[in-house]
Amino acid sequence: MLQALSKMDKSELEAGISKANEFLKSKDGQNILNKNDQNKK
Repeated sequence: MLQALSKMDKSELEAGISKANEFLKSKDGQNILNKNDQNKK
């Protein structure tokens, strides 16, 4: 069962990374991240 969960986690992680890359490539995505970083300081 743990092997099945780890495989699911990996595929979900890869999908998340792919979405994050697309988000970072867009100007709006970068602006949102910059605002987010400023709010954390």
